Amino acid sequence: MTLKEYLADRAALVDAAMDAYLPPAKERPSTIHEAMRYSIFAGGKRLRPVLCVAAAEACGGTAADALAPACAVELMHTYSLVHDDLPAMDDDDLRRGRPTCHKMFGEGMAVLCGDALLTEAFLVLSQAPSNKRYVTRDYITELAETGGSRKLIGGQVMDLEGEGKKLTKRELIRIHESKTAALLTSSLRLGAMTANATPAKLAAISDFGYNLGLAFQVIDDILDVTQSPEVLGKTAGKDQAVEKATYPAIIGLPAARKEAARLTKAAMGALKPFGKKGARLEEIAAYLLKREY
Repeated sequence: MTLKEYLADRAALVDAAMDAYLPPAKERPSTIHEAMRYSIFAGGKRLRPVLCVAAAEACGGTAADALAPACAVELMHTYSLVHDDLPAMDDDDLRRGRPTCHKMFGEGMAVLCGDALLTEAFLVLSQAPSNKRYVTRDYITELAETGGSRKLIGGQVMDLEGEGKKLTKRELIRIHESKTAALLTSSLRLGAMTANATPAKLAAISDFGYNLGLAFQVIDDILDVTQSPEVLGKTAGKDQAVEKATYPAIIGLPAARKEAARLTKAAMGALKPFGKKGARLEEIAAYLLKREY
């Protein structure tokens, strides 16, 4: 199976599972369920759930066992996007190529939609299968720590407070360690956990996720200043407009490209303990380095 086929196949598995997990659009109160489904099925690369599944497979597990945490991380990711797009946050009207949740359903409903998606994430995650090393409590703890004030939400706080300020590279890295890298790493860890990963392999997958997550953010920053809204599916140049700290703004575009390549190489190096079983994850890392949207 080619990488393109693999990404499409695993994303389809996740979408089918998500469709089964989420309340039907017409279930009362229908507006919130319509908003949840609108936000979840708006498109997107499904990167985090696919990485969750790929990590499970690299550790000798199955896609089926990893589907609950894969869906959970996508639910958490989408909740964060719905809230980030709100006028009180990043104030964006376009996400994944179509109007953001608050533009379609109103600000109040968008807040509730994000709340509902986050809550649903833990309901779905509670259905992940236990094994010799990891039980439901371990999965819940993993995602809760990632989504809390010390990581995901804390990173958003630092991001908001950093607007209009000249941050150092270290301060910028701290923001993205807490946001992009944290959730991406947790996606991989949860997949590995469903496969009963050894402590050594869990540590290696964490190292891979950390470097890949930072590389992904560097590339995201680069694309924000080099691509059009039509290509990105979201408003381009937004970071620069609100004077948000980004890698190109702090270290320049050429250095940002080198940083993305360096981090991707570090991520690939972390996969050595997996041997041939890590090949798919390495392919994904190489693909993300060259992405254009």
